[in-house]
Order: sequence, then structure tokens, then C-alpha cells
Amino acid sequence: MKFTLSILLAASISTQAFSQDNDLLKGVADTIPVRQYVTGAYKSTRVIMSQSLEMLKPGVLDFRILHRFGNVNQGISEFFGLDEATIRLGLDYGLTKNLTVGIGRGSLHKEVDGFLKYRAIQQSSGSVNIPISLVFVGGMTMVGESWTDVHPEYEVKHRLGYYFQAIIGRKFNDVFTLQLNPTFLHRNLVPTTEDPNDVFATGIAGRLKLSKRISLNVDYYYVFNQPESYPFYNPLSIGFDIETGGHVFQLHFTNAVGMNEKVFLTETANDWLNGDIQFGFNISRSFQIGGRKKK
Repeated sequence: MKFTLSILLAASISTQAFSQDNDLLKGVADTIPVRQYVTGAYKSTRVIMSQSLEMLKPGVLDFRILHRFGNVNQGISEFFGLDEATIRLGLDYGLTKNLTVGIGRGSLHKEVDGFLKYRAIQQSSGSVNIPISLVFVGGMTMVGESWTDVHPEYEVKHRLGYYFQAIIGRKFNDVFTLQLNPTFLHRNLVPTTEDPNDVFATGIAGRLKLSKRISLNVDYYYVFNQPESYPFYNPLSIGFDIETGGHVFQLHFTNAVGMNEKVFLTETANDWLNGDIQFGFNISRSFQIGGRKKK
């Protein structure tokens, strides 16, 4: 009888000790920080001109309309630029959470452009603290307008341009995001021998959150070796993002007519100080067409 009671008592003590150890380990596990990826640096995958730190989710197709009117300083005869317009239609698709592909067609020079966007590093906190995000973008453009009457000797290769860009940025808090965009651009054809085929530029862009659905965006590029044979000004855009459900509206003012990297980094001939400013808007509408995981 005594032997049986001893066994039962030992088992009871062991069970209590095991339960206490579990409780202690549970408390320790609860204090271990979990890695949290930083999202929502911008409301859209573009700041205004530039690609932003944001990526499309896998299986998401983003239909994007970029629209620019003429210069507002043309006065009432041109309805302050609203009688003119350039436009780009684009489709971007999220292949994975870190890889996006896109294609577009613009009315200026009838250009077709495409790009690949890859996120190498994503800002995170907790168990793994990474202070910045790093995104790479590579793209190509092709002029589509007719040259046969004026330059019949030109070949297809003369229509092409290429660019490579690194985006280094940080979402400092829920209100403020800042990024730098060092960029290299190559054009197979330039207007004169004085103009560089290779162009180097650095962009700076940022977002200031004004409310739950509205933010102020600024997008600027400094081009180091500017074209020599025609007037050029560094492109600057200022605008607002307005989120409405599945849509993101971007209303902005800019001196850049072009809506791909090759054009706005080499053909911005408008001067903000002279009032050569254009009103424009971008519209983004996303659709989930694949890749959604079952719950």
C-alpha cells in the first residue's frame, strides 16, 4: 500500500513540474519577437513617374492609365492645356511576391515599353531587423512611330532603349516614406553626336500620408549628363494619391511629358519656373486573376 502511494505521489509531482516547465517555456516563447515585413510604403506600385517600393501580390493584374494634358500656361485658347493629351496604357502582373512584370504603350512616339521588377530585400522588424528595402528594375522601350519617309536607313535597333534602376528606400513610420533611385539609361540612337548614348541619373521620391486614403507624393530626378543639342530640365512631379476601394487615383502636376524612363530622363523640355507645367492623372485598377491560396 505504501509503495503504491509513493508511486502515485511521485507521478503527481512529476506532472505538476512538467506543467510548470511548459508554462515557463510558453512565457519565454511569447517574448521571442516574430519577423514582421513592412508593407504599405505607398498606395501604388508607382510614386508618380517612378516605380515605388511596393510590389503586386502574386496573381494580381494591375491595369494602369497614365494621362497628361498640355501646359497650363497656354491660356484659355487651349483651355489651359486640357485640349491636348498624351497617354500610356499598361498592364502589370505579380508573378511572385517579389517579382512583377509589366508592359505598356504610350502615345508619345507611339512607344512600347516593358519591364521586370524584382525585390531583393524587404524591410522588416522583429526577429530580423532590416532597415531598408531594395528593389531592382530593368526595362526596354521601342519607338513605334514611322521613320521610313525621313530616315529610311534606320534599323529596328535604332528604335530601342534600355534602362536599369535600383530603388533603395525606407518606410520610416506610417506617415513618411523616402526612396532613392540611381538609374542608368542607354539609347541606341541619339539626335546628334553631342548627345550621350548613356545617361546617368539619380531620383528621389517620397510619400507623406495626409489621411487614411490620401497621401502627398513628390518625384524628382537629377540627370548628370544632360542632352546638349536641345533644352532639357530635370523632371519634377508633385501630386496626391487617393485610394477608393480597388482604385488608386493619382492627381499630379509635372514638367515631364513622357511616361517611361527613357523619355522623361532625356526629353523633358518644360521649365517649372516658366509655368511649363502639365496637369495629369494616373488610375490603377487591380484584379485578382490567379495565385490566390485556398483558406
